[in-house]
Amino acid sequence: MKRRVFVRSGLAAAMGTSIPLSPSGFRLVRQEPADVDAITGDGAEVTLRGRAVKALSDRLRGRLLLAHDDGYEQARHILNPSFDKRPALIAQVTGTADVRTAVEFAREYSLLTAVKCGGHSYSGKSTCDGGIMIDLSPFRHVRVDPVARRARVTGGSLLGQLDHEAMAYDLVTPMGTVSHTGVGGLVTGGGFGRLARRYGLAIDNLTSVDVVTADGEFRRADEEQHPDLFWGVRGAGGNFGIVTSFEFKLHPMQRQVIAGSILFPISRAREVLAFYADFAPGAPDELQLDFMMLNPQGDDRGVVGFNVCYAGLSVQANRALAPVRSLGATVIDDVQPIDYVALQRSGDSDDPRARGTYLKSGFIPGMTPELAAAMAEGMEGHPARTTVVFIQQSGGAIGRVPNDAMAFAHREAAGNMLALADWAFGADPTDHIAYIRQYWSTLEPHTRGFYTNDLDFEATAESVNANYRENYPRLVEIKKKYDPTNLFRLNANVQPG
Repeated sequence: MKRRVFVRSGLAAAMGTSIPLSPSGFRLVRQEPADVDAITGDGAEVTLRGRAVKALSDRLRGRLLLAHDDGYEQARHILNPSFDKRPALIAQVTGTADVRTAVEFAREYSLLTAVKCGGHSYSGKSTCDGGIMIDLSPFRHVRVDPVARRARVTGGSLLGQLDHEAMAYDLVTPMGTVSHTGVGGLVTGGGFGRLARRYGLAIDNLTSVDVVTADGEFRRADEEQHPDLFWGVRGAGGNFGIVTSFEFKLHPMQRQVIAGSILFPISRAREVLAFYADFAPGAPDELQLDFMMLNPQGDDRGVVGFNVCYAGLSVQANRALAPVRSLGATVIDDVQPIDYVALQRSGDSDDPRARGTYLKSGFIPGMTPELAAAMAEGMEGHPARTTVVFIQQSGGAIGRVPNDAMAFAHREAAGNMLALADWAFGADPTDHIAYIRQYWSTLEPHTRGFYTNDLDFEATAESVNANYRENYPRLVEIKKKYDPTNLFRLNANVQPG
């Protein structure tokens, strides 16, 4: 590749006119760094002059981290440790002005650009080698208006913050299931969670967004202003820019829900799957019944059953769960009243992405006998890995929105099925990955599309395009309008043509 050396003295001078204060109030004093080698979005090498890098640092209120700086090592990592990448620059932004500055710099030099919020990207899209990481983690704040029943959430916030603030007023909006997930990545991909069957996906509860698009401009988007951008942000991820603020509608809900697990011996897998096929489609909206089949590492006592959350009136919970309990003797039944915010934090410490994992996923239109047979027959235990098949139930309010109402195009799905292997981090994954690939080959024919938040790092551009279904042509036009150079390409990417 031919090295391109950029000397943008005009930009550097413009960006170096102010000496900002750090968040703690002390002036940032930094000598001009050495030139920095970086990578553009199309893979070309570029040298960033030290004075331009210093000018960027001076203009940011947040920190600009280079490889030798304190904090760089911590900032460059994401949740999944199997991605060990080293951005040339990390811009830790504290507000919209910083986001605009970082985007303008990335655009000026055509840098490969990653955006990190919670760092949960399974396919590693929130980090990169040699480009710029725009790190939203310092940009976290939630403000709830209990009278208007609205919540305003900044771009780097985590869903646990929103749950905590809203539930203080017995209000809620549907979010995911791990509290340290970034709101930005979760919501722009759709936003499944424990309350989605009752209140819809997170995007169904989004009323407006503030977006910094690829030209560095600030745009507020809703049904009236930039409605095309608002349509695209709801399901096409970060393709069009960086969302710096979300506004959600909130719903009244009691703090206490009924939740836990109802699990049976794995030998009863076929029976439990047959029950799920009959019962799940007609389950009440208040009941989230996620199927799970698990063979734990080093243990042949596998289990099959359900993770349960009933968010309706507690006096009706037993009646809603009675059909599940009619299956008979359980290995575990720990369903009980629990504070919703505590439930949302309950999976924080055992997210398999934090240990390294291999995952395949796809939406299923329903549980057929053929799919059930493939799931039960293909599940194998192994002394060195945990193997899981999981179905996050869909339906309810999710399915009562048309596929073309916004970019998310899988409203008819009955569930999101995931098959994953989890092993000791650092161990040779070859056999485990091969097993999941083979197992998934028997399950994938029963799927239709996939959830972009579970984007497989092996996914092809063709499969990504097809996954947007009939909404794809409209997304291409929106991409051409707001990101014609494909600056924001580290996502389920819509190419501008």
